[in-house]
Amino acid sequence: MTRRVSIPLRVGKVTVGGDAPIAVQSMTKTDSRDITATINQIKELEDCGCEIVRVAIPDREVAESISAIKNSVSLPLIADIHFDYRLALAALQAGADGLRLNPGNIRDQEQIAKVVAAAKERETCIRIGVNAGSLPADFEANAPLPKRMLDIALEQIQLMENLGFNLIKVSLKAFDVPTTIQAYQMIADKIPYPLHLGITEAGLPQVGAIRSAIGIGILLYQGIGDTIRVSLSAHPCEEVFAAYEILKSLRLRQRGPTLVSCPSCGRAEVDVIKLAEAVDKHLKEISKPIKVAVMGCVVNGPGEAKDADVGIAGGRHKGAIFRKGNVVKTVTEENLLEALIAEVNSFFLNGTKLE
Repeated sequence: MTRRVSIPLRVGKVTVGGDAPIAVQSMTKTDSRDITATINQIKELEDCGCEIVRVAIPDREVAESISAIKNSVSLPLIADIHFDYRLALAALQAGADGLRLNPGNIRDQEQIAKVVAAAKERETCIRIGVNAGSLPADFEANAPLPKRMLDIALEQIQLMENLGFNLIKVSLKAFDVPTTIQAYQMIADKIPYPLHLGITEAGLPQVGAIRSAIGIGILLYQGIGDTIRVSLSAHPCEEVFAAYEILKSLRLRQRGPTLVSCPSCGRAEVDVIKLAEAVDKHLKEISKPIKVAVMGCVVNGPGEAKDADVGIAGGRHKGAIFRKGNVVKTVTEENLLEALIAEVNSFFLNGTKLE
């Protein structure tokens, strides 16, 4: 795949766009007024691989607390602003690394100009975050939804460019996957700015991750996208995990283990599902790439997962441990998990020894 060319910009210490890796973002889900809880969740996000975090700014107190939060964390902070442009000014004053402005609910051009001037002075980026659910009712009311999303983004971009500002990211999110894909496809060749991808309000993890993987995955495969967020009704670390799985599936980035497991069938003579779940649990703390396979058939397992770094192939009351398709030992069924973990430990990934 050929990646769309975009202008790189800095979000704190993270480069977005250009040839930089596609960045993984999330958003805190604490009450932003609870600074301690918010800081703790940001630290959790950093530990699980998040690279940029967005914080909701419901009032001035929270906007002004950004400086205190930044003193305790290392991830770049994006201030999420709706309705009141003064919160954006306060967040910038407090040191926010970026802003998200919704053009659907901040429409006054003089107010936007004040925010742009303050962001320009501080060399702070602004994401024009279009959300299909919050477009003004009177904005191109008869046009197709993707066209309305495109045009309101272009309107805001033109305003910022006229003010001499180009530290711009853009997102055009909807719950509906085809609408989202079409909107991004329409804008991709019209602007040079980085694009942040997401399916908004995607739902609970099981369904939301699928919806997000389809929408985000199609766009990434087409070369569109510079940052991503998987929006789930779950702890934000679940969003980060899903985001990296999407990137790994397209071979765009590698972080943490990839578990290959067969679906099981009538030929399996070990409980593949139970074994795969146990292996997955043991792999959670690893951050470096490794491919681990859990296969139910001794005859076909090593061959089907021959590119796995380490794997199990089950048999009657025993199983084979293999590396890159080559069997290295045979162990009893009750020792399969222990033997696999020992084999994974031999890679000394990230200095982490699994127990």
